[in-house]
Amino acid sequence: MKIIVDAMGGDNAPLEIVRGALDANRNHGVEIILVGRTAEVLKAVEACGQKSLPAGVEIKDAKEVVEIADDPAMAFKQKPDSSLTVGLNLLKDGAGDAFVSAGSTGALLSGATLVVKRIRGIRRAAMGPQIPTAGGRAVLCDCGANAECTPEYLLQFAYLGSYYAQRVMGIEKPRVGLLNIGAEEEKGDTLRHETYALLKEAGEAGRIHFIGNVEANEAMMGTADVIVTDGFTGNVMLKTMEGVGKFLLKSLKEMFLSSTKTKLAAGLVKGDLRQMKKLLELGATLVGGCCYTTPEHIAQIGKVMQTFDFSAVKIQREDEDTLMMAGATEPYFLDEYFEQTEPDRKSVV
Repeated sequence: MKIIVDAMGGDNAPLEIVRGALDANRNHGVEIILVGRTAEVLKAVEACGQKSLPAGVEIKDAKEVVEIADDPAMAFKQKPDSSLTVGLNLLKDGAGDAFVSAGSTGALLSGATLVVKRIRGIRRAAMGPQIPTAGGRAVLCDCGANAECTPEYLLQFAYLGSYYAQRVMGIEKPRVGLLNIGAEEEKGDTLRHETYALLKEAGEAGRIHFIGNVEANEAMMGTADVIVTDGFTGNVMLKTMEGVGKFLLKSLKEMFLSSTKTKLAAGLVKGDLRQMKKLLELGATLVGGCCYTTPEHIAQIGKVMQTFDFSAVKIQREDEDTLMMAGATEPYFLDEYFEQTEPDRKSVV
C-alpha cells in the first residue's frame, strides 16, 4: 500500500507530518510519498534522526503551499504546484492508494471533488470520522464538508455511513440515527422532518437499519452506529466533543497534581489516562470520493499517519464502482437510485 502525504499541510508542517509519516512507514510497512518543498522535507527528515530517506519513502517536489487563508474553492487552481494539488493529481493518476492532508479541509474537499471526482451517483462527498461512544465507535456523517444540505444529501450520507460501518468497522447491521433535538418523529426543523421521511422509507425497504431520531447525549451513549446530520451541526458536535474532552483532561490533571496523595494515584492510572487521551485523536475520512482522501482533525499532527485507517483504503479501492449498501436485502447501487439526479462533476462543493 502506498500513501501520498501532503507534507506541507498543517500548523506544524513539515516536521510533524514527516515524523508521523516515517512512523507509519516503520510501524505499518506502508510506502510513503511525501509531497512538498524538497529542501524543507529533507530537513524535517534529518530532524527526525534520519540521515537519508528510509526504504519505501520518496519525495515529490511541490513548490507552493495552500494556506488556511486561501480561498478553499479556488486554492488548488490558483496554486497548481502546491503540495495539495500535486498530491491529489498523483492520487488521480494512480501513483498511490490514498492521500492524507492536515491542511485546509475546504481546499481538500474542493480539490478531491474536482480533481479526483466522486463515486458515480454520489451528489456530495461527506466527512465521516469515527467518534468514541459508550458502545465503542460511531460514524458521524457529515461533520463539516457540507454546511447546507438537502434531505437527499442526508439520505446519501446515511447510505455512505452505513456502508462504511459495515465494511470498515465490521458492524453487520449498523444502526442509523438522525441527529435531532428530540427522539420523537415530529421534532426538529423542515430538513429533519423531510430527511426522517426518506430514512424511514429506506429503512422499511431494507436498505438501511434506521432507528429514528437520536439526541446528541444519547448518541454518545452508543445508541447508533451511524449518526446522520448536516455538516454544520456535525461540526459543532465534533468540536464540542473535542472541547469537553480537553476540559475533562485538564481538570483531571489539575486534580492529580493538587496533593501528594493524588500524585501517587496519578502514577497508578497513568497508562489508563493515556488511553483515554487517545480517544480524542479524531481523524475524518472523506467518504464518497472515487479514491480515498482524508483530512485529519487531531490535536497532535505528528500522529496523523498513526491514526490513519488503512483498512478503509483497501475496501474503498476495491468497491468504489459497486457501492452496495449495507443492510440491503438485495444489491442496491447508488447510481441506480439516483440515476435521475446524476450530479455535474464540475460543480464546486
